Amino acid sequence: MLENKKEQEKAWVITGPTSGIGYRTALELASHGTVVLVGRDQAKLAEVKREIETGGGKAHTVVADMSDIVSVRRAADEIANLGLTLGGVLNNAGIMPTTPAKSKQGWDSAFATNHLGPLAFAEALVPVLPDGANVVFIASAVEDPERKIAVQAGFRGSRFISAEAAARGEYSPGGSTHAGADAYATSKQGALATVFSLAREIPRLHFRAVEPGVNPGSNLARDMAAPIRVLSKALAPLMVLMPYYSTPKRAAKVIATVLTDPSTATGVYYDENGKPMQASKQVSDPAYADRYLKESRELLATVPEGK
Repeated sequence: MLENKKEQEKAWVITGPTSGIGYRTALELASHGTVVLVGRDQAKLAEVKREIETGGGKAHTVVADMSDIVSVRRAADEIANLGLTLGGVLNNAGIMPTTPAKSKQGWDSAFATNHLGPLAFAEALVPVLPDGANVVFIASAVEDPERKIAVQAGFRGSRFISAEAAARGEYSPGGSTHAGADAYATSKQGALATVFSLAREIPRLHFRAVEPGVNPGSNLARDMAAPIRVLSKALAPLMVLMPYYSTPKRAAKVIATVLTDPSTATGVYYDENGKPMQASKQVSDPAYADRYLKESRELLATVPEGK
């Protein structure tokens, strides 16, 4: 009973909690303690907060645009000032745009939202995280050029040249013919590079990544054509029976379990069933992961604090 009481006293930070996997995960986390909801839309955040509190849980809302580094850092400061005992941080927010767009800093929107923003957010919170806290990133196996299901879907793995190139929306030759695929795969590889590198660098915390599986019913592909979105959601109940497929509800249970897991596991990449899996050979190389993180930090350093 005492252990359960301690768990209930913890707070769990989640980005992108207003739809899809993030929404379902926020509801799951409500049974583990206070939930800190971080997203762009205050009205939508308030709706999720009300739902959690109606169910007897506790929640706080923090407005932030994960593609805007200034907004991300401001949100981290706000969370630190809440005075909560943080059990973990979940970087869930992500996009897969099919048309090029730029962030407030002028960087490719997918790279900024899926990698640079979450990295800045996590690093800003590291100083206030107690020993043993978990920091989880939602990754994607499409970063691996040898992942068959990803190749069949048109991905060609991460096309990382450098952080500066990715921020400009430039990728190595031989990539996907599908719009946005290279940007998504490359940015999601950044999540794995971050987890693997920080696990070695900061042993007092536990860094983990989760591949949530193929989720046709999620809101990730919201920029795709309407007929494709409708078809994906309609087929979701049948596709979940196939290998690598999941649903937002099922993925949420796996993610919440990984985030609240009290073990000392760190530098681990989990699949859609919550089992350890292998990342690509490229990002599994410590030198490569460290370079990816180093270059990303150098890019973030160009954004002045508080401006």
